[in-house]
Amino acid sequence: MMRLNELRSGYARLGLSRRTHLQALLVVVVALAMVARSSPTAIASPAKINGSGSSYVALAMQQWVADAQTSGLSVNYLPTGSPDGLNSFSAGLTDFAGTEAEYSALGAGTGADRGFQYVPDVAGAVAIMYNVSDKAGGNVDYLHLSPRTIARIFTGDISKWSDPAISADNKGLVLPDEPITVVYRGGQSGTTALFYDFVQHVAQDVFDPWAARNSFPTSVRIVQLDSSPSFAPKTYALGSSDAIAQFVASGAGKWSIAYDEFGYAKVYGAAAAWVQNASGNWVLPFAQNISAALEGATLRPDLSQELSGVYASGNPLAYPISAYSYMVSQCAPGDRPTCKGAYPNPGITETLQKWWRYIACDGQVNMARIGYSPLPPNLSQEIANALGRLNGSAPEQLNQGNCANPRFAGNLGDGSAPPTDPLANVASIGGGGGGDAAAAASTDTGAATAAGSGTAAASAGATGKAGSAIKSAGGGSTDWRTAKPVAYVRGGKTIPDSSPMPLYALLAVLAVPPAVAWLVRRRKAEA
Repeated sequence: MMRLNELRSGYARLGLSRRTHLQALLVVVVALAMVARSSPTAIASPAKINGSGSSYVALAMQQWVADAQTSGLSVNYLPTGSPDGLNSFSAGLTDFAGTEAEYSALGAGTGADRGFQYVPDVAGAVAIMYNVSDKAGGNVDYLHLSPRTIARIFTGDISKWSDPAISADNKGLVLPDEPITVVYRGGQSGTTALFYDFVQHVAQDVFDPWAARNSFPTSVRIVQLDSSPSFAPKTYALGSSDAIAQFVASGAGKWSIAYDEFGYAKVYGAAAAWVQNASGNWVLPFAQNISAALEGATLRPDLSQELSGVYASGNPLAYPISAYSYMVSQCAPGDRPTCKGAYPNPGITETLQKWWRYIACDGQVNMARIGYSPLPPNLSQEIANALGRLNGSAPEQLNQGNCANPRFAGNLGDGSAPPTDPLANVASIGGGGGGDAAAAASTDTGAATAAGSGTAAASAGATGKAGSAIKSAGGGSTDWRTAKPVAYVRGGKTIPDSSPMPLYALLAVLAVPPAVAWLVRRRKAEA
């Protein structure tokens, strides 16, 4: 009120009439209202946020965090494993967590005191990485493994590379009589939980007696194998997804096999097995195959995932060891019974709102290139819905016009298509290993994987022609296994701020002096 009285006195000294006096006051009040409207808790200064958890999503997080920092947001993420991330979030040690499974499935507590919501962030897959040679000493990078063979290897039922089941999966190829080293994640791991959930579903008659011998649970997912290091005849534990892929791809990893996130195969050049799906087709974990498989996923009301439909998907393209990854955050009470309250620090909410809006849209653009698959439109919208739950506001509705996620445009982005199966048109490799057919298959695979998106390989045919097609295309090597995460920036700004209110407020404030000057000039003219 004092401020308004001062303004009245000032206008009186200028000789303004009561009418023009009121007109000027109206301009000021409107400007102040615009400023007030544009300054709620939602535009508090972004605060630093810390997260930890899933290594499955770590390569995507690496890109998302880098882009956030480029845009002036302070975001940190440590890939400590899903169970650790959930426990750290529940204890209030972090602001958000990354995970591939819900609290109850991982046995990591309920998070009920703090409250939580699951927020899908990207689709991915567990690859079967390996390092093996044929009897002639040639590198095998075309290995095919059926789900049952995978289950038997990772439960110790198959312990030699020369096993007939492996030979049958590879059209008669007989590998050397070398022991298989099963490489696994030490400590608790969401990737371990996903992988052995797959084993349990595809070969329960193998899984159940193995779990009983090793005192593993069967009613919840197995998150840790360290308690029974003898689950296979020859094992080797490593503490991170990064370390596993690096080891398997190295000379020290000869005769080893591991389960690990597909993106790490790209980073370290580790070979990934072709896996047979329920339709009988052999597939690699490219975005096209991940996306096809996850059409069979069932999302519970809280958005946690049930994957039995993925493992048994009859889609010819489906890669059966696929799953979504999630972030976990606080949320205001509303449509989720697990939501117990918004973040006390509005700056944390502001950072998450800006960062998650980017992840939902621009952050999905390069996912196929680094070993993931972008979210389908309904799950990008679930990120927008989750943003509304941060403070109880109405969610933004995403569409192709305001969201760069390639799925809104009906595609998966660059690098989404797999190479042609190198054994598709090979009748038999025979019993010797390292023969002409095996050599042709190996040459084909090297050429096909170099194609990246598989387009050149597909046009060249499956036996011996892919190499010439790629050579004729020109350019350097584009081996899919050497692709690195690339930041995505559109229009010079990585994380867009779609709210126009600050601009409106600024324009309103700037309009006050010209308006007053105009009134003064008008009064003088009238005089």
